Amino acid sequence: MIPTEADLADALTTAARAAVTNLFRDNPGHTFYYVTLTTPGEAFGPALSAWSHEALAQRTDADEVRYSYADSPFSILGEQHLKPARALFAARPEVFDIADDDASDAEFDLRLRAMETALRRLSDEGLFGVGEARTGALALVEVVPDDEENIARARRLNPPGPALDAWLAYWALD
Repeated sequence: MIPTEADLADALTTAARAAVTNLFRDNPGHTFYYVTLTTPGEAFGPALSAWSHEALAQRTDADEVRYSYADSPFSILGEQHLKPARALFAARPEVFDIADDDASDAEFDLRLRAMETALRRLSDEGLFGVGEARTGALALVEVVPDDEENIARARRLNPPGPALDAWLAYWALD
């Protein structure tokens, strides 16, 4: 049976919750401002990365890597939690193996919606902070390299405030 969008979102919610909770617990004294699920253009099961202000302060190239999932010391974390979710993604048709362009686009969109749903649920639970604290943390679903829809997803997932404004300014998207 092919996993549904809801199956993907449920598995990612569970996986990301566990991975982010462990990240926060295992790094006391760190204030995380960036948590992202990343996937390439094929929309494979995502990887999770994060940045904290304290980790960024240790970098001489902070301006260049501030929002780089790959350059973070917290890059590709929680793999043991994400593995079951990735298996569900792998059980669906691969985006680029679908001959019909509309069906391929629909599969891509379904996968990104599931990722976004998972992070929205976690945001609603308060995992990334509540109230003013939430405006200082950015939760993203990013297609890498850059995808124009990353902006729309960022705006949907994050409240207006310093974290979103800084990310938009960094990419000159404000």
